Amino acid sequence: MTAVTKETLPPIGHATAGSAGAMFALTLVYPLDIIKTRIQVQVKEGKQAEEEHYKSAWDGIQQIVNKEGIAGLYAGLGSSLIGTASTNFTYFYCYSFLRENYNKRYNPRGGTLSTAMELILGAAAGALTTLITTPVSVITTRQQTLPPSERQGVVDTCKTIIEEEGIQGLWKGIQPSLVLCVNPAITYGSFEKIKQIVLNVLKLPLTPGINFLVGALAKTLATVITYPYIMAKVRLQWKPSKEKQDKIVPYKGSLDVLARVLKTDGFFGWYKGMSTQITKAVLSQALLFMMKDIFTNYTVLAFALIQAAKKSKTA
Repeated sequence: MTAVTKETLPPIGHATAGSAGAMFALTLVYPLDIIKTRIQVQVKEGKQAEEEHYKSAWDGIQQIVNKEGIAGLYAGLGSSLIGTASTNFTYFYCYSFLRENYNKRYNPRGGTLSTAMELILGAAAGALTTLITTPVSVITTRQQTLPPSERQGVVDTCKTIIEEEGIQGLWKGIQPSLVLCVNPAITYGSFEKIKQIVLNVLKLPLTPGINFLVGALAKTLATVITYPYIMAKVRLQWKPSKEKQDKIVPYKGSLDVLARVLKTDGFFGWYKGMSTQITKAVLSQALLFMMKDIFTNYTVLAFALIQAAKKSKTA
């Protein structure tokens, strides 16, 4: 029986470590997630009032605390953790599974994969993940943006969406979400390539600190490239509060979002809230890469203990 190591850890092991690291990272940066989502759905069309618009992340935090208390900064955290765990578990499992099987069939000597292949594997894993986890994303967006008086729990929010919009309402924003599969593909593809440079060119060990910096650089690149579609996806999944529903015409699709934002806010409207998004994304992604490495070590230990227990029973 082969000893369990990072290299021989099965896909489910990588998925477990990845989802654990992602949940830890999200909990630390969640207030920024609330702020970036609310900034992304701020509109300037029709009779929409401006009094709730956030001028910056700090201004948003102050307004939320003043109106909703500290708890307002963590609205929707439960569903967001569920979404993060399911998304990252599915993604890491699919990515590890696809990468492992590709290497067995087409790269048996263990050579470094090309950037194109890293991106293809990442996009394929991302597409499958998106199809499975979009409903949780829709529920989280609703919980983050609705006022406290209209906010419901995960199950009730799901029921309300189905009652008002049909089952398809749970997959709102699926088209830009699928386009955004290039985001993790760029992130993980870039991470692997930057990591190879660190190891082979700079000759540096992959410590948690270096993993943090590599993850931050990779995620910044991916966020800047895909941000307009990130904003479009959130707006499609968003639902205005009851008092504002008659003032805002529903979006028809991601291109409609981009066209209307361009008309009301100009080109830079596509990048509204990007600084908060990048800060949140970079911190969470960098923490994820750093913590995944730590959680992977614990997962390897757990699998080794399980393997040893099974071996002792058969002895």
